[in-house]
Amino acid sequence: MDSTRVTEHPTSHERRQSGAGPADPRGALLRTSEPPSQLPGPGALPVQARTGDAPRSPGASKPRGKRGKAGGKVPGDTGVSASSGTDVPSPSSASSGPGPEHSQPSAAEPDTHRPRPVPEGIPIQPDSEQGRVPRASGGKERRTGRGAPTGGPMPMRRDGDRLRFVGAATRRIARGIDLDEIVMGLCRATVPTFSDTILVYLRDPLPVGDERPTGPLVLRLRRTDRIPEERDTESGFLPALRPEPSELSAMTAELCEVRSGGALAEVLRGVRPVFADAPAARAALPELLGDDLPVPSGQRAILAPLRGRRRVIGAALFLRRPERLAFEADDLLVAAQLATHSALGIDKAVLYGREAYIADELQRTMLPETLPRPTGVRLASRYLPAAETARVGGDWYDAIPLPGSRVALVVGDVMGHSMTSAAIMGQLRTTAQTLAGLDLPPQEVLHHLDEQAQRLGTDRMATCLYAVYDPVSHRITIANAGHPPPVLLHLGGRAEVLRVPPGAPIGVGGVDFEAVELDAPAGATLLLYTDGLVESRLRDVWTGIEQLREKLAAVAALTGPDHPPPLEALCDEVLDMLGPGDRDDDIALLAARFDGIAPSDVAYWFLEPEDAAPGRARRLARRALARWGMEDLTDSVELLVSEVVTNAVRYASRPVTLRLLRTDVLRCEVGDDVPQLPRLRQARATDEGGRGLFLVNRMARRWGATRLSTGKVVWFELNRN
Repeated sequence: MDSTRVTEHPTSHERRQSGAGPADPRGALLRTSEPPSQLPGPGALPVQARTGDAPRSPGASKPRGKRGKAGGKVPGDTGVSASSGTDVPSPSSASSGPGPEHSQPSAAEPDTHRPRPVPEGIPIQPDSEQGRVPRASGGKERRTGRGAPTGGPMPMRRDGDRLRFVGAATRRIARGIDLDEIVMGLCRATVPTFSDTILVYLRDPLPVGDERPTGPLVLRLRRTDRIPEERDTESGFLPALRPEPSELSAMTAELCEVRSGGALAEVLRGVRPVFADAPAARAALPELLGDDLPVPSGQRAILAPLRGRRRVIGAALFLRRPERLAFEADDLLVAAQLATHSALGIDKAVLYGREAYIADELQRTMLPETLPRPTGVRLASRYLPAAETARVGGDWYDAIPLPGSRVALVVGDVMGHSMTSAAIMGQLRTTAQTLAGLDLPPQEVLHHLDEQAQRLGTDRMATCLYAVYDPVSHRITIANAGHPPPVLLHLGGRAEVLRVPPGAPIGVGGVDFEAVELDAPAGATLLLYTDGLVESRLRDVWTGIEQLREKLAAVAALTGPDHPPPLEALCDEVLDMLGPGDRDDDIALLAARFDGIAPSDVAYWFLEPEDAAPGRARRLARRALARWGMEDLTDSVELLVSEVVTNAVRYASRPVTLRLLRTDVLRCEVGDDVPQLPRLRQARATDEGGRGLFLVNRMARRWGATRLSTGKVVWFELNRN
């Protein structure tokens, strides 16, 4: 290729000169070189050679590409024309050989005046004397009287600082996920780098989403920060340091009601930040801060409204001390950027807070608010969501008192951890409570739960473990539907994984569930849990179950073989086995300590449904109370037992059962084969009956009736004196 045909193509910020051929040096790209005082004006074109100019002598200008052996320029080569101050390559440099079509300056030839693209909203500094800060003699700025730093003009350096500061500040603000984090991010990002003090006011209450506020606009002082008094504030932008709370928080009013049509309302409606010396700001600041608080005059205070997606939600006030450089006009753009990012972040934080509140309330209502205190068993529970961003899930636990002092222990896990999973979990939990109230066997409860899950949808899958503990017989009946097996911690410190048939998950349909009956010795602890406790990306289910068993044994060893560990502390120790990468799913944990009821504290009889049954029941109850040393309750127990047994005998066709249980209270249970539950009613003066349950309700500590598969049980409790 002919070397005379090689040309340089202009880049996005360089212009080719018109009226020159490709091989003519007049058509080369011309760059402005130092000194800065010889730069053209803002609208001037780069200097170019005119037709008829004398060619340069070899000694006046040498090609820029010619270098010495050591890789530097030849001594005496400046690369700058003495006559015009421009760098014009000679024809020999263009014809020295083929080169890239888009030639760029080499690294050894810095181009300090090549314009750079800047983000939108930041003014471009003019590359001329008109855009420079006026300087007095001696190189000092006329505006401040301080010496200008070497290496570039002060305004250009400050614009670069502004760009870096805005980028860092917006990133810090965006890292916040709740309201306090965002407001603190704004304060920590601006103090002391941008201002000496900041006051952040937010609307009280903050509107959520598209809600339309109904009351007057009230601003509440949310946070203030300031820098220490001894810091150096000579430059406009300061290095970062830890700010401290401002004394302005004690001097300013915490609440400010914005008057409709007032100066503060006009500034907030205008959205754009304003200096304190603006006419609107001079009247608005006393309304915001109070008349007694002095505000820096001139351009040492910026009032920036905070506007969210729909409306103004607050205001931020940036202040600088008198010994520091005042704000400039470009700082209004910085304040606008900070206010915009903060307001949008606050809007999102308020929405996130509302969603988190709804999720927390939903999860709280789906789980038991408090655990019952059934006879012969102590309970403790824990629930942990999968993450802060996923507060709801499908894991649940429950403890349901049953007739005969028994208790049903339930733990389940619906697939996923979302609102849908929580809704499905709530329906299954309600179904389980209803089925437990019918006193169905555990396998029948799981069968009906399986049918309910299929009615809810084809993809509604869940695992569940249902256990019924009888403190009188010291036995527990367990049925499993695809759930991890429970772990039993014995009193001596031995922990074992119970062998329970795994079964199929709920929602599969067409499967049978099998129940097993196991011993539940006094002092033992049963631990029911969901797979989030034992399964993660770092370990499989059975490895986690083995680690759980070892953890329980280790905790029990700390308290000795004769003393079981406290339930609450045991639950905390179990959760401590989770590592940093072990929280892939939410966790439900239910621990039951079996105390049981000793046989000597139980009295049980069968009564034939005849007229003499109430009298026999009174005699049996009197003898049991005398044996237990509870004669002071004899009169009350005889009266209530007589009334309840009389009602049972009137309608029963099979023998009636009577049982007395001595625990922390005295409990009496009367069972018959009639499924209808008695109801408390107000008897009329002419009625011969209907007063038995009224007496029970007035004299008993608690009472109730529960339907069984074979009839019902009516029970009442009396406090032991």
